[in-house]
Amino acid sequence: MKEFVDVTLLAVLQGVAEFLPISSSGHLVILQHILEVPEGLRMRLEVFLHAGTLLSIFAFYWRRLALLAAGAFGAAGAEARKAAWSFAARLLLSTLPAIALYFTCHREIDALVTNVRLVGGLLMLTGVVLLGTRFLPQGSRAVDYLKALFMGVAQAFALLPGVSRSGMTLAAARAGRVSPESAAEFSFLMSAPLILGGVVLEIAKDGVETGGMSWGVLLWGTALSAVVGYFSLVLLLKALKGPWFWLFGPYCLLAGLCTVLLCR
Repeated sequence: MKEFVDVTLLAVLQGVAEFLPISSSGHLVILQHILEVPEGLRMRLEVFLHAGTLLSIFAFYWRRLALLAAGAFGAAGAEARKAAWSFAARLLLSTLPAIALYFTCHREIDALVTNVRLVGGLLMLTGVVLLGTRFLPQGSRAVDYLKALFMGVAQAFALLPGVSRSGMTLAAARAGRVSPESAAEFSFLMSAPLILGGVVLEIAKDGVETGGMSWGVLLWGTALSAVVGYFSLVLLLKALKGPWFWLFGPYCLLAGLCTVLLCR
């Protein structure tokens, strides 16, 4: 029973925090610490939960992905084909900083997961960045190659547990005067290759193992994180279009401060 309750709580948290700018990695570290999830199970469990939120990205943007595929590989005109491959190139460019940082420093980054108080400090850093977006006006520009690279650098910093990937990339897009709709779409589509790559690397390393947890519970967690993640995307888009995206900042500051003060 405890196993089911733990996975349910973690799946809901993953679904909410993966897309809202509050750091899913940081919140998972904190909650797993509180729930006393065995260290040998934590990474394996995160793989299934991240697979769920990857499904929510595909479900939310399936029309856009279908149009891109049709433009790149279908019988579309030259302009549609050029636009589709240009978008794909920008997505690829945005993933390069995170890939380079991971393969250079992944052991050091993985070691940070066990330092809960450091995670709290990085969560506070996320809060400061989000508060800063209050002073940046909304833009109407598209994501060009330079902005894609800028968002990619911001995404690389989010490899640190406690630094929000969506918070950093959306703040970078806001600084580049990118429109809220374009910023959200590009931010979450650029995360998909990294999430998929992380899942594949973990499976390649240890195989399709459950870490001693039942398949039923793990698949439940995957499905729940996908459903919650979908509705979190809907909520975030409304926040981006309105004037209150920065309000996630005070929450991150408070959550990080509580973690630093209370967790040992």
